Amino acid sequence: MKNEHFGTYETLLEEAGKFHGDICRGIAIGTRMTMSGLKRIGITDPKGADRKKLMVFVEIDRCTTDAIMALTGCRPGKRTMKIRDYGKMAATFINLETGKAARVVTKMNKNPPSDVPGEKPDMANALEEDLFTITDVEVSLRPEDMPGKPLRRLPCSCCGEIIMDGREIKHQKKSFCEPCFNKTDYYRVIDNP
Repeated sequence: MKNEHFGTYETLLEEAGKFHGDICRGIAIGTRMTMSGLKRIGITDPKGADRKKLMVFVEIDRCTTDAIMALTGCRPGKRTMKIRDYGKMAATFINLETGKAARVVTKMNKNPPSDVPGEKPDMANALEEDLFTITDVEVSLRPEDMPGKPLRRLPCSCCGEIIMDGREIKHQKKSFCEPCFNKTDYYRVIDNP
């Protein structure tokens, strides 16, 4: 299978597998997902001529995200990949130049590839419509969401840590980071003796 602009499935699968460390089901799905998403939004050279035109929102923190990252060149650190971990095998590809965006979601119950260790999942011949639901969508991006240097930095009124690019929560004329405002965090401070 070949995306006439981007490359062959086999070549792209190998590239994603090298980045990830092996070729598993998620890498196979992510490779096809990337090919479908880029084709839908008109991106043909994501790591070259089109690199400043592309942004991707991924909805899972698994192998599929590594495939998308490897093949598009999009990264959280470059602010071209946004991770929204909803636990869904889905990604939204955005052409920043044209505004065209497509959300690609796997149909996990159709023709699942092999999960046998050492066996490459064969998705090259699977039909796109059997693998994915693809929907044209609109994504509202603020200037603070775009790649580049931070546009705004301010301290949290509670912890004093710096909050960048409009991620603060305003309450009673003060600015708070989300963990302080909602009293939730993924860590707990411990006292060391």
